[in-house]
Amino acid sequence: MKSIFSIFKNGLQKTKTSLVRRIQGIFQRVDVWDDDAYDDLEAALIGADIGVETSMRLVEDVRERYARGEIETAEDILRIAQEDLASVLHEDDRQSFALRDGLTVILIVGVNGSGKTTTAAKLAHLWQSDGKSVMLGATDTFRAAGVHQLRIWGERLNCPVVGGKPGGDAAAVAFDAVTSAKSRGTDVLIIDTAGRQHTRRSLMDELGKVKRTIDKALPGAPHEVWLTVDASTGTNALIQAREFGRMCEVTGLILTKLDGTGKGGVVIPIRHELKYPVRFVGLGEQMGDLQPFDAELFARALFEK
Repeated sequence: MKSIFSIFKNGLQKTKTSLVRRIQGIFQRVDVWDDDAYDDLEAALIGADIGVETSMRLVEDVRERYARGEIETAEDILRIAQEDLASVLHEDDRQSFALRDGLTVILIVGVNGSGKTTTAAKLAHLWQSDGKSVMLGATDTFRAAGVHQLRIWGERLNCPVVGGKPGGDAAAVAFDAVTSAKSRGTDVLIIDTAGRQHTRRSLMDELGKVKRTIDKALPGAPHEVWLTVDASTGTNALIQAREFGRMCEVTGLILTKLDGTGKGGVVIPIRHELKYPVRFVGLGEQMGDLQPFDAELFARALFEK
């Protein structure tokens, strides 16, 4: 069985390879670090979508340590980058997520193609593996194949699915799902929603209706609203998270498709700017490749040689 670190390491391989090669290349090219070398280092970090502010902060730390004689090799820079990024990812840490006693209701939201439905299934698998009873709610009645796709996952996982008809009332489906989960004594209900752009007012209003209906079925629910963001879109992922968060009360992020991009550093500016806790990251296509986010493992996987 793969270790958790190896999953992070393999999932971030494209991003790491690009970063490490560029940093090692700077060392091979220059004898004494000057402004041009630091500019190249900053460009390498920004190129991995680590973010301008964080990249500048990291380069300034490297510059100061180099002046004090603390940096002699590329490995020294990689070590410092690892420490600094772990520190950024730990800033304003919020309490780690834990399931509630009784029923925990989680609403999965995001734009089209961000991986919501697959993520819902992977979360179900994760908690089933931990001995929890899980139910899926399929409220994506807007897309013809939305409910069908989640039902297929439910069959594979032997996980009950409550869904509606195409074009049906998503809020009514959510109400039925919560009612059913309560009656069965289910531990976790994961509700998948239709993909929606933050600019589509009608769809954002529908999401508000779904949340209010869930609260009527179970006061205080949904307990979590998690936004899935496709990390392979790089800077656009930050824009998505920023704009969507303005229209919807997001309690956590799930970054998908980190394994398919060289821009996996986008986790950092999202975390730094928006302060949303990153709950899970998608590091591959297999069920076990969705992992709870770990700042230390993430930083190690990016920079540890």
